[in-house]
Amino acid sequence: MEQNEIAIIQNKILVIRNQQVMIDRDIAELYGVETRVLNQAVKRNIKRFPDDFMFVLNKDEKNELVTNCDRFKTLKHSTVMPFAFTEQGVAML
Repeated sequence: MEQNEIAIIQNKILVIRNQQVMIDRDIAELYGVETRVLNQAVKRNIKRFPDDFMFVLNKDEKNELVTNCDRFKTLKHSTVMPFAFTEQGVAML
């Protein structure tokens, strides 16, 4: 993996609930799929993702994400709460 690729991934790692996570939209972008497709696959296999692998952001967390990260502006009016995946959850994907 090149330094540029590593930097891109590192910039997508956030700290939420005192855990390093990646948001579903960022992971979908890295895999080259739509967020909707990624989340459908997760929901079909939800038993494989225990609470310490992923969680759904609450409204306050989503609002903070939108406020602090320009790349999440499109979430501002979304009624869907994003998934946050821990390192183990990302590995499962």
